[in-house]
Amino acid sequence: MTDTYQNHQRKYFIFAGLLVIVAFAVSLRVGRFPLSVGEIVAIFSGGEVSDIARGVFLTLRLPRTIMAVLAGAGLGLAGSVFQLVFKNPLASPDIVGAASGANLGAAAAIILFGQSVVMMASFAFVGSMVVVFFVVALAQMTRNNSTVTYILAGIIMKAISEAIIMIMKFFADPESELAAIEFWAMGSLGAITASRLIGILPFFFAGFVGLILAHRHIAILGLEDDESRTLGVPVKRVRVIVLGLASLTVAAAVCLTGLIAFVGLIAPHVARLALKRISFAWCVLSALTGAFILLVADSFARSIATVEIPISILTTFIGVPILLYFMRNRRAGKI
Repeated sequence: MTDTYQNHQRKYFIFAGLLVIVAFAVSLRVGRFPLSVGEIVAIFSGGEVSDIARGVFLTLRLPRTIMAVLAGAGLGLAGSVFQLVFKNPLASPDIVGAASGANLGAAAAIILFGQSVVMMASFAFVGSMVVVFFVVALAQMTRNNSTVTYILAGIIMKAISEAIIMIMKFFADPESELAAIEFWAMGSLGAITASRLIGILPFFFAGFVGLILAHRHIAILGLEDDESRTLGVPVKRVRVIVLGLASLTVAAAVCLTGLIAFVGLIAPHVARLALKRISFAWCVLSALTGAFILLVADSFARSIATVEIPISILTTFIGVPILLYFMRNRRAGKI
């Protein structure tokens, strides 16, 4: 039985990996300046190609595609970790305030410094981590170590963040600042460049690799707290560390892309439909699924219209049918 399941699991990992590779290759080609396979091969091999094509590929297209993979994988992994730790299939990267904090930070940067991408990314990252810090601190103040406490603390901080954002919108210039705040909240990979991507890599990999290394503890946190303590895991300390690593991963991703809807919620559900079991392997498959979803959404965002469509619009249209399918099958007892 175990061998059969491992073969089943391996099959889905291979299939998901191939889908990501295909979506990555397609993403490198499509956009307002399409690139042929021959041009891409020539760029990698040092062959002759126009300076425009080389500049578009190396400066914009390749960093953007890599960012789509990283952001999708980060949101998928973080979403599955949140669902496992909180034992809640509706948990998402916003449950501890990571996304709402990033939104608050970006809005503050727009009001104070205009539409500087560097300042927006910096403030979004700091805002995300500050809100997560207050969520953890608020939960610790209650002296109640249950997962419900963290969820309630996250809801409180999300509400506070959104209230502050509404105040900023009220006083913002409707012709420039308000539009910029709204556009950032819809998400886009259009501002990704090689230098900005390199700037967030240390933070992203610190969170992402940290979660991979902590996979045994994360799997144990999926058990009841008493069972976890019986296995020798200091639940309180490990939970805070895991939430911090997951929030760091999300913050590093969305500080450049803006808010991306549904990926952190839907990718774990797709992986769950495939594997049927909750384990860290499910978390890894969620990362691959998230990367594929975001690659596909971003490819459509820059190719189906004359102007670039905000990424959250497409991830929502992709995510809602999947969520409805999951709800229908869950009700029928198939999941």
